[in-house]
Amino acid sequence: MFSELISEASRYAAQALESPSEMLAVISVIVAGAFVLVSTFVKTMIPLRWLAIGSNIGFVAYGAIHPSYPMLLLHAALLPINLYRLAEMVKLTRRVEAVRTEGELSPIWLKPYMRAAKLRAGTVLFKQGDIGNRLYLLADGRIELVEIGRSMAPGQIFGEIAFFSPDRRRRMTARCAENSTVLSIDESTVKQLYYQNPAFGFKMIELVAARFAADVDRLNVELAAARAELAAQRGQPDQPPASAVVTD
Repeated sequence: MFSELISEASRYAAQALESPSEMLAVISVIVAGAFVLVSTFVKTMIPLRWLAIGSNIGFVAYGAIHPSYPMLLLHAALLPINLYRLAEMVKLTRRVEAVRTEGELSPIWLKPYMRAAKLRAGTVLFKQGDIGNRLYLLADGRIELVEIGRSMAPGQIFGEIAFFSPDRRRRMTARCAENSTVLSIDESTVKQLYYQNPAFGFKMIELVAARFAADVDRLNVELAAARAELAAQRGQPDQPPASAVVTD
């Protein structure tokens, strides 16, 4: 069986060497196969698209020269799709580059990749404990974070913390306090942005860290207020807890 395969391959190679067109077909399919093999080791999307385009061109050339019409038609159809997706990813990456010059995560360049929805007052975007699968941007209106009684202003991004938490669950309930326009982007696109450009990843981490720092500050203020109220009820001056006293 193995010897028959070697014999058939030798016969085909001899025929290919005799015909320049056949030789070109063989080279095309070998190169295309090499691109497919290399693509299995690549993790980022833009190089993967380039490799897919290269393999499409190689298989189209082989299908046209050999000829093999099913292969020709398949890869001729895949080629424009991969070209379009590559152009999208390059455009997306260029937009992400703008983050490097921003003082904070700017939502402007995200808008073309987000889906807009007009929501009535009282609509709940997500509840505490829900699985987080979308990132949101408030275009206009007002979103209330129910558990802490605070509101999001237009232009703010929210809903990102669930992407980074171990259980991926929402920590608060987001509800429309009035008629609002909300833009959202799915988790898959956020991950592509994160993996394609480290600048976006760092800005997302900065945003999450800022939110946690704000939560810590809010809890400290509430704790101080509660401590002052308790001290007032007892008729004692407000004193910091022993654990908070700094000593040399």
